[in-house]
Amino acid sequence: MSEKVLHISDDNFQKEVIESDKPVMVDFWASWCGPCLALAPIIDEIAEAYSDKIKICKLNVDENQKTAMQYGIKGIPTILFFKNGQVVEQSVGLVPKDYLEDLIKKVIES
Repeated sequence: MSEKVLHISDDNFQKEVIESDKPVMVDFWASWCGPCLALAPIIDEIAEAYSDKIKICKLNVDENQKTAMQYGIKGIPTILFFKNGQVVEQSVGLVPKDYLEDLIKKVIES
């Protein structure tokens, strides 16, 4: 697990995501979710490559149901991309690394 991935909660979501001065990618996941576990190494690789441009976070939906409900997370893994406190892109399900990299570039450049 990359040290560049920040594990967040309902308690610090506002500070770490909404008030962040740089774009944020939040992986909504759960420990029992097979596709989430398959996506984890990809998230780690992305964090190593892009952490200077975008904050990479993970939020466990079982432990942080308030935030998951607030953003209407119905299926996991769901990745939301935030910029200036607003959701600007999203991805649902297990997707390839290059797809997420394309979304990151789009968010950074917008």
